[in-house]
Amino acid sequence: MDATAAAAGGGDGTQRTLNPYVTGNSVIAMKYKDGVIMACDTGASYGSTLRYKSVERIKEVGKHSLIGGSGEFSDFQEILRYLDELTRNKFDPLWNSLVLGGVKKGPKGDEKYLGMVNMIGTHFEENHIATGFGNHMAIPILRGEWREDMTFEEAVKLIEKCLLVLLYRDRSSINKFQIAKITTEGSTIYPPYALKTNWGFAAFENPSKGAVGTW
Repeated sequence: MDATAAAAGGGDGTQRTLNPYVTGNSVIAMKYKDGVIMACDTGASYGSTLRYKSVERIKEVGKHSLIGGSGEFSDFQEILRYLDELTRNKFDPLWNSLVLGGVKKGPKGDEKYLGMVNMIGTHFEENHIATGFGNHMAIPILRGEWREDMTFEEAVKLIEKCLLVLLYRDRSSINKFQIAKITTEGSTIYPPYALKTNWGFAAFENPSKGAVGTW
């Protein structure tokens, strides 16, 4: 193993991601009355090319949790294989931001958890979370419209509103989305589907109008 590989990887000869190649985009998640809902599109980009369009980035973890990942997809696969080795003793990260949601029965009723951890270990718990570009575009919507007593149907409508904004504004997003939920009865990951869109807005038809400089 040469010096470059040794610096990038561990003593076992493996090499960690230094520059992500195939990446997944935003994951959006929030708590609702009965559990946690999570969603993302099924696209994965190779550099700036939207290369893969059927990549599932939400998975079940045990009986009580879901995990969704944005970032380098091969690293997300590695995390799924080695969840029990996430705690590391050196700065040797996997190139992902992960969203984890779970529900279980507790002494005071259903206990819901929704949290996020990024590639350097920064982590927090919240009532609604978005990764990637969704952290800029979806969070303001969730802050304004999320309620703790939302039904699943209301939660789906709010999630879809966020996904539609990302579809319009994020070049890496595609119109093929997947939603998952988890309650005390178990988890459900629904098949991918498309949302109805409207590309007739004037700003879409003539994006350079009123812009400073030339494109």
